[in-house]
Amino acid sequence: MADTVEHAFQTPDVEQPYAALGVKDDEYARIREILGRRPTSAELAMYSVMWSEHCSYKSSKVHLKKFGALSQETPRGPLLAGIGENAGVVDIGRGYAVTFKAESHNHPSYVEPYQGAATGVGGIVRDILAMGARPIGVMDSLRFGPLHEADTLRVLPGVVAGVGGYGNCLGLPNIGGEVQFDASYLGNPLVNALCVGVLRHEDLHLAHATGVGNQVILFGAATGGDGIGGASILASETFDETGPAKRPSVQVGDPFMEKLLIECTLELFQADIISGIQDFGAAGISCATSELASAGDGGMFVNLDLVPLRDPNLAPEEILMSESQERMMAVVEPANVARFMEICAKWDVLATVVGEVIEGDRLIIQWHGETIVDVDPKTVAHEGPVYERPYHRPAWLDDVQADPAEALPRDNSTEGLRAAFSAVLSHGNVADKTWVTRQYDRYVRGNSVLAQPEDSGMLRIDEETGLGIALSLDANSRFSYLDPYLGAQLSLAESYRNVAVTGAEPVAITDCLNFGSPEDPEVMWQFAEAVVGLVDGCRELGVPVTGGNVSLYNQTASTPILPSPTVGVLGVIDDVATRIRSGFTHPGDAIYLLGETGEELSGSIWEAAVADGHLGGLPPRVDFGAERALAGLMGECARGGILSSAHDLSEGGLAVALAESAFRNGIGFAVTLPDADPTVALFAESAARALVSLPGSAVAQFEALCADRGVPAARIGEVTGEPELEFVGLLTISLEDARSTWLAPLPAALG
Repeated sequence: MADTVEHAFQTPDVEQPYAALGVKDDEYARIREILGRRPTSAELAMYSVMWSEHCSYKSSKVHLKKFGALSQETPRGPLLAGIGENAGVVDIGRGYAVTFKAESHNHPSYVEPYQGAATGVGGIVRDILAMGARPIGVMDSLRFGPLHEADTLRVLPGVVAGVGGYGNCLGLPNIGGEVQFDASYLGNPLVNALCVGVLRHEDLHLAHATGVGNQVILFGAATGGDGIGGASILASETFDETGPAKRPSVQVGDPFMEKLLIECTLELFQADIISGIQDFGAAGISCATSELASAGDGGMFVNLDLVPLRDPNLAPEEILMSESQERMMAVVEPANVARFMEICAKWDVLATVVGEVIEGDRLIIQWHGETIVDVDPKTVAHEGPVYERPYHRPAWLDDVQADPAEALPRDNSTEGLRAAFSAVLSHGNVADKTWVTRQYDRYVRGNSVLAQPEDSGMLRIDEETGLGIALSLDANSRFSYLDPYLGAQLSLAESYRNVAVTGAEPVAITDCLNFGSPEDPEVMWQFAEAVVGLVDGCRELGVPVTGGNVSLYNQTASTPILPSPTVGVLGVIDDVATRIRSGFTHPGDAIYLLGETGEELSGSIWEAAVADGHLGGLPPRVDFGAERALAGLMGECARGGILSSAHDLSEGGLAVALAESAFRNGIGFAVTLPDADPTVALFAESAARALVSLPGSAVAQFEALCADRGVPAARIGEVTGEPELEFVGLLTISLEDARSTWLAPLPAALG
């Protein structure tokens, strides 16, 4: 017999397993206070998933509010939708809008790597679809333990296969991202997925249930027992040291069903018969019903008996908590229901009317003719607990910052520099990632203009005019460990710069904030500092935060991950034909280093590669005025067709930017380093810098533009066309030897 609302009134003292569902004592007491009685077991299930850390942001809300103080204007105009919606929507001109967002699927990907990563992609794609947009591309930011650790070799191949398998089956190009390695991610990998979609302004849809009498329709896959409390509860607690133990909680994806769901939903939008829509992500039906109802102008009635099930033995609580994939919920006027069902049948998509919008402000759910849920949906979806967690600066940070990489010994002999160059090129965070990216389709749909290994991905939006977008997804966790405020800003600056060097104008960001346990005051300090860093940085750059995701409890036992605020930047380019590629193309071209190089080695790849993983000191300084000036210069150069290539400087510094520019087309160079210390010149990771090449005929114009924009520019050499990397007076390395060093690490570890 179901635990009904009437039964709950009659049995106030029944013991309920709220702690096993992740509900704290004070939260359970508050639920009872809100309801004026004990919750039914179905209501307890709903509150437990919707008030989980993953769904309610209860530990991060007080800090995330700071993003609301940012302007909602992009350099191209006001946001069409921002924080609080399924995804942000940006006007890019000519009647087009772009929606993009990043989300995490970290814990499920550790427990079951393939399905965890695959359903992470599926979930973010549905967020984009729910805004009325056609998904057109994906990206991912992945972080694992050391490359040769046994558990990395268990997790990494499955995650990559899941990301590629799901995205490839959907026909979505994977146009960029990153793969990084650090011991802190052993036992807690990060899988952050981004999706971007395009729509016309008039096609924008929002998630709300409006219009009394309108029908509530569940469409897509049937509901199963997979993913019960999967992302919502699994991602709201810390793993212990025994490893993955929650395999049944991970959702199982079906990309072919999702492809049908995408096409079906887009046709439903085109038919203009949807009044409100919500995708099913974490918390399943609990989320879709409570969020639609709370954002609407009435209540909602749902008959749980009508929900199509893959497992007829599911209890009502399990149906409400299931996170089975490929499901959507729509609100439809009665006159349009027949047409809705007709379109779903055309695409072989299961669709069932499960309820309706009702007067009042209650969400009422019945099972076998009895009421098992009677709640104010706002208390479920938007009025959960808000914690002001204590936080303080870690005492150990003083010792870390007092041990800078700048004080480490440097071997500036020819052999010392050769060894350092080889160590940096073969470091997991720099080495070639083709083993990963060859499993992704980068060019499906035919509109990929740039993809890995370029600095950012680029997609054409309008074939007639060439209007396009660029996207980058970056995090520098080493910098964020040394100083989370500056580290978050440096991640923002790198992503911004990656977009700018292609010639696109950066206009907006999304973020995915990955940290350890919020119950650790030192972790919460890292989180708070990173948020303020991003707020201040976005204000300086003049770009808004359109939305994002917070992932906490990323730690194994008492060991948190390095703080990892991942930042996605969206850029707009008026004509993709003007984009700038990253590789050297023409022998005889002049090579210029843009920006200023400081003695900034702390947090660098050089430090990690040559000093046995040392991590200390302060990260590079951030100059957002210099970043803006560089971005403006790159846009002007793209429009004028001045440059042959451009590559941002980040991990590995000038040495890696030069090597990667040479590897791209197999063309060597000869450069003379400035009179500074060679280790600094080669490996410092100062921000606001780029490496460019250009024909001699454009040098005078280029130097004038640099002077006008206030961007320091030093001519350091030329593209030779010879098969070698020559650092004049220091060392010369065969291009093939250097490339082999760079290519080897991932295949050697993964086969």
